[in-house]
Amino acid sequence: MSEAAALVALRGASFAYEDGPAVLTGLDFEVRKGRALALLGRNGSGKTTLMRLLSGGLRPHAGQLTVDGTPVSYDRKGLTRLRTTVQLVVQDPDDQLFAASVAQDVSFGPLNLGLPDAEVRARVEEALAALDITGLADRPTHLLSYGQRKRTAIAGAVAMRPRVLILDEPTAGLDPDGQERLLATLDGLRASGTTVVMATHDVDLALRWADDAALLTPSGIRTGPAPENLSRTELLREAGLRLPWGIAATELLRGQGLLNDGATGPRTAEQLAALAGPRR
Repeated sequence: MSEAAALVALRGASFAYEDGPAVLTGLDFEVRKGRALALLGRNGSGKTTLMRLLSGGLRPHAGQLTVDGTPVSYDRKGLTRLRTTVQLVVQDPDDQLFAASVAQDVSFGPLNLGLPDAEVRARVEEALAALDITGLADRPTHLLSYGQRKRTAIAGAVAMRPRVLILDEPTAGLDPDGQERLLATLDGLRASGTTVVMATHDVDLALRWADDAALLTPSGIRTGPAPENLSRTELLREAGLRLPWGIAATELLRGQGLLNDGATGPRTAEQLAALAGPRR
């Protein structure tokens, strides 16, 4: 993959926390425009460190972070440019929300950019609409449900109009309806031009949602098309992950002659049911 093809990239990046072993060493990793990317690996594999390096929360001890092929400078100007390009939403929304109301929280980032009040209001309205929480604008954040807090945290990132949105376990703690609504929201953000990166332990979700899957293993990171990487049993084992049920179902259907080799296998239970034909 050429540098020109990478929207955001780490080149030869290494990082270790103080008095600790190296978490990442000589890492080459890139986020490609328009590709939904799932980031997977066992606990302690470096997913959180990688996300924080991409968003500027951490600085690599060696190597560099680039945006559109240009190295990021870690002065105020460079970090402002980075944070209008990449936004990270952490797993627990309570670590990110702090203002009294939803609208106030979502407005924090644009206000810090020094934007005119009218522009800030427009961005807040746009972000609330994108996350389907316009009706919660004046709601105190401490009265929100967990799913509403998740959406508010994401809206705060969306209000910055980033080109890359990185989400750490965004569906964790949500009920099935909440997960479906969030995935529909992410589809809408992607359609509007935002490139989405999702860290998750859920291999079934990654297979269903992602174009590409990046698996962090002790021997390095392996990135490729999601259906291909998530069907490699040895790679999955090295990453501490299991085989997605959709891959197993596809192999079974093909083995029984119920699915042609070139046909795409089911990624959801609904797709599997559809292959089975009308229910009586």
